Amino acid sequence: MNRLLRRKLINGVMLTLTGVFTALTVSSLFVILGYLLYSGGTSLDWNFFTKLPLAPGELGGGMANAIVGSAEIVGMAAIFGLPVGFMAGIYLSEYDDRAFAPIVRYVADLLNGVPSIVIGIVAWTLVVVPLRQFSAFAGAIALSIMLIPIVTRQTEQFLREVPNSLREAALALGAHKWKVIATVVVPAGSKGVLTGMILGVARVAGETAPLLFTAFNNQFWNTGLDHPTASLPVQIYMRATSPYDDWHRQAWAAGLVLIGLVLVANISARFVLSRGASVPRG
Repeated sequence: MNRLLRRKLINGVMLTLTGVFTALTVSSLFVILGYLLYSGGTSLDWNFFTKLPLAPGELGGGMANAIVGSAEIVGMAAIFGLPVGFMAGIYLSEYDDRAFAPIVRYVADLLNGVPSIVIGIVAWTLVVVPLRQFSAFAGAIALSIMLIPIVTRQTEQFLREVPNSLREAALALGAHKWKVIATVVVPAGSKGVLTGMILGVARVAGETAPLLFTAFNNQFWNTGLDHPTASLPVQIYMRATSPYDDWHRQAWAAGLVLIGLVLVANISARFVLSRGASVPRG
């Protein structure tokens, strides 16, 4: 009897602790969202999305150039990074190269853990210094370096979820390995791969440190991808560290817009995943 009571007591204590920490985790998100809505929601207006930043000390203005600049930089990073990460993920999942595959996997995991500011310095050295110019292109290179290992590991994970019976059936019909991958494996795991890509892009979209070293900033419209370009994360940093109350207000508004975009990306990924991300294991 004492043993049974002791088990029930331990079970109750552990259940309570897990519930408390779960509530803390969830409430942290709602506190952040609530504070952003309170501080930034009142600062959002049409001018924020359509006007350029004003000179220091002047009230008003917006961050239209930063919104467009972020879209350009993140879009180019996706164009550069997604295909490379996707193909590397296919290699790790489908080709059993015991000599080279572990090295690729280790490098991908290592890149995932490299601080973003270090990647910014590397991109600055490899792109900005030779070209002697901050640019949206350099910022995209920095973000794509961060995106590649994320997409690589996500693609490998979801393609490994595809049952081997599908591969074996296609090979038994006489299909070449590349055709099996292109017509059977990738379509079967496409929902999960797409989810990983969306989440990877959402993750790098909020990075600030790499863009400080590469795209830098710009108070005006970007006139070319080879010029300094404004972005939302950098504008938030600049506004938040300024001595002007109106700039602080705009920083909160930009933070709300940025986290809103990330939430939309995450919700989209969950929706894609719920519509059939993986094939049931056989």
